[in-house]
Amino acid sequence: MSVELRTVSESEFPEWLRALRTGFLNEPVVPDELVADRLAHVDLDRTLGAVEGGRVVATFRSFRQRVSTVGGGGLTADAITQVTVAPTHRRRGLLSRLMERDLAAARERGDAVATLIAAEYPIYGRYGFGPASRLTEWSVDLRRAGLDPRRGGPEDGGPEDGGRIDLADGAEIRRIGPDLHRGLAALRAGVTDRGRREWDIGTGLGHQLEPWKEPYYAVYRSASGEPEGFVSYRCDDRWSDAKQPENTLTVRDLIAVTPAAERALWRFVCSVDWVVTVRTGHRPPDDPLPLLLPDPRAARIVSHADMLWLRILDVVRVLEERTYPVADGLVLDVRDAGGFAGGRYRLDASPKGASCAPTTASADLVLDVAELSRLVLGDESAVRLALLGRIEEAVPGAAARAELLFRTPLLPFSPDIF
Repeated sequence: MSVELRTVSESEFPEWLRALRTGFLNEPVVPDELVADRLAHVDLDRTLGAVEGGRVVATFRSFRQRVSTVGGGGLTADAITQVTVAPTHRRRGLLSRLMERDLAAARERGDAVATLIAAEYPIYGRYGFGPASRLTEWSVDLRRAGLDPRRGGPEDGGPEDGGRIDLADGAEIRRIGPDLHRGLAALRAGVTDRGRREWDIGTGLGHQLEPWKEPYYAVYRSASGEPEGFVSYRCDDRWSDAKQPENTLTVRDLIAVTPAAERALWRFVCSVDWVVTVRTGHRPPDDPLPLLLPDPRAARIVSHADMLWLRILDVVRVLEERTYPVADGLVLDVRDAGGFAGGRYRLDASPKGASCAPTTASADLVLDVAELSRLVLGDESAVRLALLGRIEEAVPGAAARAELLFRTPLLPFSPDIF
C-alpha cells in the first residue's frame, strides 16, 4: 500500500492522536476528553499525517508563534511540534517529506523562521535547523550555600529598595503573568509567546495530561507596588529517620523583569523552612543564581542541554529585526540545501539599526543556514564555529568581527516546551 501525506480530518484526528502517543511511547489509548480538548486548540489545516490503509503512520503539526529576538523585537515563527514516525515506517523519508511541505507553506505565509524543541539532537540539522538557545538546571544544597534565612535586611538577603514578596494564587498569576512574560521577552531573545491556554494549563485550569498538584506562588512587588516577578514552585515531604527535614523545593516557573526581583525571588525560594535542596528548573546558562550564594559550589549543574532550535526562512527580515552592539558590515554567503534562504547577503549594522540585502559582493563568511540560525539569537560563538570548520572565513578575521556583532550580554532563554 502507498503512503499518502495530507492534512487529517476531524474524524481522523483520534487516529492521529493514537499515532502521536505511540510515537512518544505513551499508552496508545485516546480518551474522548483528550480528543475534544485537542480539537478545540489545533488548526487541522496545519495538522499533517502520513496515512497508509486508513492508519496514520507519521504525525506532524505546526502553529503560529512569536519568538523574541535580540533587542526586544519579535519574529513570526512556524512552530513545529508533535513529530513522530511509526516504528514500522522508519527510514522511508516520511519526516523529510512532511518537513519540506511544512517549511514551504511557512515560507509562502511569510514566516521569518521555523522553531522546534528537538527530542533527539541529530535529526534536524539536515533540515537547516540549529540549536539557538540552551538551558541549565541546578540543584542547590542549602546546607552548604551559606545563606542565613533568619535575617531579613537587603544587605543579607531580603527584598531590596523597599520591595516585598507576597504569596499568591493561580488566578493572580493568570492576571499578572502575561505582562511579566512579555517583559522577559523584551530582555532576552528566544522567549516564545504564551497564549491564554498555556497560562490556564500552567495554573491548573484546562485539560491536564497528568493529575494536577497545586503549586505555591509568590510575587515580588517593587516599593511602588508594581509586580516585577513571580515564582511557582512545589515541595515534597521527606524526613529523615532522625526527624530532620530533607525536603526539596522544585521551581516550576520563575520570571523576573528587574534585577532586584530576580535576586529577591531566588533568595526567597532558598529560605523556605524545612527545605534543604532547591531544584531550579530550566534556566538560562548565565542565570545569576549560583553567584548569589556565598558558596556558589553549593549549586551543582544537573542538566545542561540545547533547548530552542531555529531555522531561518527569511535572512533579510531576521538580520534586520535584531539589534547589534557595534558598527560593522559583513557579506554572508548562506548555503541552504532546502532552497528557502540561500544566497549572498550584505549586513550593515550598528547600534542605531541594521540593513540587509542580497548582494554580488565577495563573501566575508561562508556558512550553512543552520549555523547562521545558531548565531542569530546570540547564543553561539562565530569564532568557535570557525574553529570547528562549520564557518569558512573567506576574509581572515571575519569570524571575530561576526562574534562582536552577534553575541549578546544576556544569553537567549526559552523557558517553554511546545
